[in-house]
Amino acid sequence: MNTPFSREFTAVITDLDGTLTDKRRRISTAAIECIRTLTDSGVPVILASGNTLCSMTILAKMIGTDGTVICENGGTYRIGFNGEERIIGDISASREAFSLVQQYYEKQGEALQLYSPEYRFADVAFARTVDPDTVRMLLSDSPVRVLDTGFAIHLQGKGITKGTAFLKICEETGRNPKEFLAVGDSHNDIEMIQAAGCGAVVRNCSEDVCSAADYVSKKMYGEGFVDAVKTVFPSLF
Repeated sequence: MNTPFSREFTAVITDLDGTLTDKRRRISTAAIECIRTLTDSGVPVILASGNTLCSMTILAKMIGTDGTVICENGGTYRIGFNGEERIIGDISASREAFSLVQQYYEKQGEALQLYSPEYRFADVAFARTVDPDTVRMLLSDSPVRVLDTGFAIHLQGKGITKGTAFLKICEETGRNPKEFLAVGDSHNDIEMIQAAGCGAVVRNCSEDVCSAADYVSKKMYGEGFVDAVKTVFPSLF
């Protein structure tokens, strides 16, 4: 629901694809300026994504955050640019699951395209050229969950989410997760936005994701992120 917030928030955690970027994965320049205003005002911003650490490091540097990132949908994270990558997901089960999916589609004459396998240590990601529900059916007895981000299909160990990595970062840095505004757009963001003090979603999310949020922006993609931030941090803008 769209209401002002009385709680004092001190930090932000945000998804990347579909939240800071549009459907063509072009990052919003307005969202970048918003994040820079936050960081320059002493409000740290954590970027949380299904992307690899090397990709997120470049983005964090160019956008202007302190380098704290969640990668591979919570499978890994790092605190600051100089921190070590912490791997909390087990990629072995995901690789075995992908092998089953790959064999199925090979019989159909279709090859799957892996995304950056050499740089992934906690999940397996591949191009969204097949039906995610079929993948879920194939892996219904597997100890992995299938994440459809709208941009890729990820195979992740059960119990590993952006939310679990978020809570680990809060524990290590001494921050209260309830001091955070969390912004997302997809099913893989639900645990993260529920763990924060205020969970916000941009308008391009599905209805079930909207129902998990405290604030639903009327705007889409990067403009929706900016709207959520300005609603929660009005004094900075």
